[in-house]
Amino acid sequence: MLDLAQTYEVVIFSVGDTKAGTKMGKLQLKNLSDESLLNCILWEEALNRLDAKIFRTGNLVKILGGSYNEKYNNCLISSLELVKEAKIGLDKEERENLFSSIVEYTNEITNENLKKYVTELLFEYEEKFKIAPAARLMHHNYLGGLVEHTYECLKIAECLLNTLYKKTDKSDVYAACILHDFGKIFEYKIDPESGLIEYDEDFPKEWITHSQWGFSNCMTKGFINVARMIAAHHGRTEWGAIIDLGEKDLEPSLYLLHHIDDLSAKFGKTAVSDINK
Repeated sequence: MLDLAQTYEVVIFSVGDTKAGTKMGKLQLKNLSDESLLNCILWEEALNRLDAKIFRTGNLVKILGGSYNEKYNNCLISSLELVKEAKIGLDKEERENLFSSIVEYTNEITNENLKKYVTELLFEYEEKFKIAPAARLMHHNYLGGLVEHTYECLKIAECLLNTLYKKTDKSDVYAACILHDFGKIFEYKIDPESGLIEYDEDFPKEWITHSQWGFSNCMTKGFINVARMIAAHHGRTEWGAIIDLGEKDLEPSLYLLHHIDDLSAKFGKTAVSDINK
């Protein structure tokens, strides 16, 4: 039996094709009463009746019509009501300020060739970079999420390098902080009107992952240490790393970027609902 009073938070939404050639929506909702997750299906007829904006991550919704399975952990939804609209992400001024702060960090890169490469990339893809999400689900999954995650990584690196690890070369670490997820501007697509995030279907045809994009481009340019940090920043090969940090005799900088990235992903503004906090 449906509880029409229950409010859910939208976690993730995607649309795919059925074997019959019709559209099917997959929606994951979080029960705000007990934090449990509800996996939902919407057939094409229901999708056509609903405004796509209702599926934005962070939105609060109520299920007006549908049917649960016997375990009440799956639901076939026929109707939804928007209770509270979530922010799409950071506003334009916030994104502009974060981008400017990231550019300032390039002044700390003493390797002139590396500084030139990073700066040119930032300004060539400035507009894409400023609106891109840092992920579809895991962290910073909103408009401007990537620029915020990048800034957080730089701030964490600055704190560590100016206090505990003063002998570590800032140039490579700052460059790796900026470039480790830069490929995500091509890997993901975000609708600036609805905030909905999808994978770019063309990206995997040329690149395997955003990590491979960053690693390959830095290796091509001769920035080997930066490339290796990017290759290892996911930590383990099963988590998407090209270099597994379980290997022996690795450079300390490889571990540093991994933990900087992980701190931002775990403790930063990890979801759009955190923006209002």
